[in-house]
This record gives sequence, structure tokens and C-alpha cells, in this order.
Amino acid sequence: MIKTAPYLFSGKLAAAAMLAGLLAVGATPALAQKGPKAPPVALGDDMSEEEKKERTEAVTQAAKVYPPVSFDQSVAPENIWVLDLSNGQRVKIRLMPEWAPAHVERIKTLTKQGFYNGIIFHRVIEGFMAQGGDPTGTGQGGSDLPDLKAEFNPMPHVRGTLSMARAASEDSANSQFFIVFYPRFALDKRYTNFGRVIENMDGVDAIVRGEPPAAPTRIVQASMLTDNLPPPPPPALGNDQPISADMLSAPIG
Repeated sequence: MIKTAPYLFSGKLAAAAMLAGLLAVGATPALAQKGPKAPPVALGDDMSEEEKKERTEAVTQAAKVYPPVSFDQSVAPENIWVLDLSNGQRVKIRLMPEWAPAHVERIKTLTKQGFYNGIIFHRVIEGFMAQGGDPTGTGQGGSDLPDLKAEFNPMPHVRGTLSMARAASEDSANSQFFIVFYPRFALDKRYTNFGRVIENMDGVDAIVRGEPPAAPTRIVQASMLTDNLPPPPPPALGNDQPISADMLSAPIG
């Protein structure tokens, strides 16, 4: 596991995070999907004034685009991704095709196939993010569909951001995604930001931590709001099972 020192930011960038009602903390581990993990990039006091201004404007825009607490009924239902989790929580995420059309379409396609049903959150780091979308549960797998070309955009990685995990290659995203617990501006324009939680971020906060967790939280059911699927029955006590040694040693798919 790559370890890094906490990155710092100040001035207008810090003010922007406060404006969005967010708190930045901790280090920024790399987000890898397949192959070796790319080294993390720290953006802080070494950022130019132009970069700081751009981040400030992006965070301000993000705060305006998304309702911070309530569900915005004006959002097109075909762009609302619904995740029913094994912790009993239903989370709603607004997908943004305006930012990353191919990534949004990939999520919709895999959801329609039932690909995400039963998949665990295999890498969940306190103060950073929850990563899932790998059917092998190892962080090395993906779907049978081809990898996606990166759709980097200036929107910042703030609390609740939905972004795509990838390997060292910028064009290696496939099915794995992550949801950010706290702002991580070092990920901006390096991972494809394509949505944000708009209902029940507390349900995301309740995802079990670990790399991998001993008893991981699963996606019981993934759907689009237009599917009108009711929440599945509550899982039986102890339904989440520890990851086996066989799963951890599974070959790359």
C-alpha cells in the first residue's frame, strides 16, 4: 500500500471548500482498478493562482448544481442511480451525462444487466472514499465491456462525488467506481467525475471500512429511478460474509 503525507491547501481553495460546507482532511491514496496502483498526486500550496481560481469556481458551481441535503425532484429520473445496500440503506445518485456521457451510459448499461447486484465495496478508507464495482471483490476485476476513454472534467471531487476508478492508464476505467467521503481535489482532472449523491449520504457513510473489509457492505440491488423497483427485503442478520482467501487470490478477469 502506498503511503503519502497529508496534502494541504490554503487561501481561496480552502475558502471554496468552506463555502461548499465541506471539510478537507487526510491523505490521498491512489485509486487503482487493474494492475499497479498509480502514485498519488498532491495538489496544495504548489498550485498556481490560476489553478486555485479554477478550483474555487468549480467548487462554487458544484455547490449550486446539487442540493446539499434534499432530493431535487426536478432532476430527470432516468439519470438517478439507486443503490440498495446490505446495510439497509437506499442511496440516490445523480448521474451527469453533461460531464461524462460515456461513463454515465456504462453505469446505465451495467445496471440494466444486473451487473452490480451482489457486488461488495472492496476498498473503503475512512476519511477518503468507498470503492466498489468489481465482481471479483479484489480490486483487479471489471466487466466484459471494453475499457472507457477518460472523460476528465473540471468538476471537483467533493463530498458525495461519484467518480470512476482506473489503473495507471488514463483510459482504463471499466466498471469500478468510488464515492468520496470528503473533498479530494488532488483527484480532479485525473479521474472521471460523473455524478454525486443527492439523497442519503448517511447510507454511504455507513459502508463498512477496510481494504478489504472483513464483512463488506454489498450492493443488493442497483437500479435507475425509472425502474420503480421497491427496496429489497432487509438482509438477514450476519448476511455479509467475510472475504475468503480464494476470493483474494482470484485471477484477473
